[in-house]
Amino acid sequence: MAQHFPQVTLLITHYNRSRSLINLLTVFQQQSTFGHIIVSDDGSLSSHIKALNDFKKDVDFELITTEKNSGLGNNINKGQDAVKTPYTLYVQEDFEPDASFSTHFLNALQFMEKECELDMVRFYAYLKYPYLKPYQKGFSRMLIKPWYTNYRKIYYYSDHPHLRRSSFFKKFGRYQEGLKGDRTEYKMCVSFIKNNGKALFYDDYKALFTQVNSADEPSTMTRNSLTNSNNPVIAVTRYFYRQLKYNFDLLF
Repeated sequence: MAQHFPQVTLLITHYNRSRSLINLLTVFQQQSTFGHIIVSDDGSLSSHIKALNDFKKDVDFELITTEKNSGLGNNINKGQDAVKTPYTLYVQEDFEPDASFSTHFLNALQFMEKECELDMVRFYAYLKYPYLKPYQKGFSRMLIKPWYTNYRKIYYYSDHPHLRRSSFFKKFGRYQEGLKGDRTEYKMCVSFIKNNGKALFYDDYKALFTQVNSADEPSTMTRNSLTNSNNPVIAVTRYFYRQLKYNFDLLF
């Protein structure tokens, strides 16, 4: 039987990937239900909007639409504005939760309810966060200090699946709009660190969600080709650039 979380809203951002979204909601319904489900759409084609409206007969959710594509920042902002519950589980449409997710999610929610200083619990990442201190039940506390040298410290925050307080904007501000998705995420990373965010990180960070990018609905996120280049010269230059830029942005 699915576990019910009445104090949590599942917030999903969506753009032209209705099959992926329907899959995500279908899998969630088998294991977890929520006080509310909000799908914030970023100006998808009418065929995708129709598919989502048709799916409402199977899963009850609120679909928030917009007339034109306005970017990730706007899409998260308008979705979060509609949340009425104390907690928000944020997931992008191209993820699928593991069968064990509800158990670990319950633990995360209890941590948030017990420790009022916690702002977020993270469930997924591409890479393990470099500075962690063991906490409880497979989670670690994320650490951040000015003298930490691993540039990945900037990813203290991430748009990947996480639980957060719905009052998130009051402490960290709204997502910046009018930027590419990766820049929007970066700006929130900086704000989260500057405003003394506190977060937990699930140690087995690839176990609770699978990111599904099918051939018919590929990822819509694009990144600079230099970001992940393996060229040694580019890699060294990128390392020093990141050290300077990230520390400058965190100081000013």
